[in-house]
Amino acid sequence: FKQKTAYEISTRDWSSDVCSSDLSPAKKALVAKVIALQQPGIESMARQLAEQPAMQVLQQAGMAMQRVPADKRDALIKDIQGDIRRYADEATPIVRDQAVKIAPQTIGPLLEKEFTEDELKQIVAILESPVNKKLQGLVGQIQRTLGERVVTESRGAVEPKVNAMRQSVQKRLEAALAPAPSAPASAPAKK
Repeated sequence: FKQKTAYEISTRDWSSDVCSSDLSPAKKALVAKVIALQQPGIESMARQLAEQPAMQVLQQAGMAMQRVPADKRDALIKDIQGDIRRYADEATPIVRDQAVKIAPQTIGPLLEKEFTEDELKQIVAILESPVNKKLQGLVGQIQRTLGERVVTESRGAVEPKVNAMRQSVQKRLEAALAPAPSAPASAPAKK
């Protein structure tokens, strides 16, 4: 089984797309090429979409974990991590394949409308340029370096706010989980 690229899918889908029937074959090919060159970004966006529910579940589990006895936490954490990993292994390919499949129908019309054939040629040239490829190869390092510096520089101002938020949330959870106080027993009425 071979996964089709956005270029292969978009080339096939373009011929049957009613909206693009008035486009020149050259413009159709350029739009398909731009989409194909953007496939890594499309797949990354799809991976992030697939991971969002897992991150939400992890946050909720983290809050609930405080109520789990300490001797059971490690095993529970491993089990939850396994569930999250299984979900990601199953859901990410589904979302990625769907994103690649529908990219031509969603991105294609936008590119057709907003760019001339000459502009699409320029976009392809930029995306294929060795300088752009070199820059894209550094994006992870750039983000990591900037992220580390931002954390270092803002830690002193943000950390107290994070701690205050955690304490506030913990107090609210504890109050919500505390058993309701029982009504004091009333003294027998005097006659």
